[in-house]
Amino acid sequence: MVLDNITLINFRNYSKATLEFSDNINILIGDNAQGKTNILEAIYVLAITKSHRSLIDNNLIKENEDFCNLKGKVRVKNISRNLEFFLSNKEKKVSINNKQVKKLTDYISKFNIIIFTPDDLELIKGAPSLRRKFLNVEIGQIDNNYLNILNDYNKLLKTRNEYLKMNSSNINDKYLNILTDKMIEKSLYIYRKRFEFINLLNENIQNIYSDITNNGNLSITYLNNLNLDNYDEQKIKDIMIKKYKSNLKKEIVLGLTLFGPHKDDLIFKLDNRDIKLYGSQGQQRSCILSLKLAEINIFEKKTGEKPLVLLDDIFSELDDTKKNNIIKYINNDIQIVITTTDLNQIQKELLLESYIYKINNGNIERQ
Repeated sequence: MVLDNITLINFRNYSKATLEFSDNINILIGDNAQGKTNILEAIYVLAITKSHRSLIDNNLIKENEDFCNLKGKVRVKNISRNLEFFLSNKEKKVSINNKQVKKLTDYISKFNIIIFTPDDLELIKGAPSLRRKFLNVEIGQIDNNYLNILNDYNKLLKTRNEYLKMNSSNINDKYLNILTDKMIEKSLYIYRKRFEFINLLNENIQNIYSDITNNGNLSITYLNNLNLDNYDEQKIKDIMIKKYKSNLKKEIVLGLTLFGPHKDDLIFKLDNRDIKLYGSQGQQRSCILSLKLAEINIFEKKTGEKPLVLLDDIFSELDDTKKNNIIKYINNDIQIVITTTDLNQIQKELLLESYIYKINNGNIERQ
């Protein structure tokens, strides 16, 4: 999977810019706040239809403009696709080969991407919702049916919560049971895909972490209300039915659904200790890097194609050993885009085979 080029129109600090990419290594160099990360963000938005760093879509539109537009040519299994993302104050739409795709979930997964930024440490330090978002975005890229099921689940969850907020004397058990049964049905698919993805991560992440750091045993624990380590459809169904029945009175009082995949979380453990509580900043950074690198193998296994990898200023805080070990994983027949403030942070051998762009206040110049 290769991005040949991208054009940005009225995106962040760019009025109009076009970049052509190498199939392998691409480096964006420039001082901070010049627009390097905006280019990575544009690539991410073209793939995922949302920003990785802003919850408000309109922040993507250049100041004093009323729309932004991204266009890119992607090769998947040697077949070219023209992708387009358009955003205005009134609408957001995407298209493939000039044909609009009505549902965003049908567009996502056509162009797979993995991104690492300094803010990704929040996957360890931040709220459970960030870790659920990570699962949803990554699984959704390799299975867009997962996103459709998840959307259905969230709509049911909202309806059920609104219904629970009604006075308890007005609760219709039959209607509530219908909502609950439908939620359980959707939950089974979500749990199955999450168990599968986390198991695949654990198959890969330990060896990668050991190679990068030369020590430590890294693993991921999937926290769910099921108290199960692996997917078992009948057990999950039985547990969910029992929990919904036993928690009903409490849910009615609170007006909230207390159980289900919307409550899931992850724990990253180093030598069986929660890295959030006991890990150093360096260990946490290596953990997230290992997580993202582990995804490369999973994406390739599931789609038959390696994803595009975006690395936002990852080398500035790593020692030479870790840099070299990471390069071993990323410099292997895979397209990557790296941002940096200093080319001295990158091996000379890499520089010789890279496309290098100088970014200065939104101006792009090929070196």
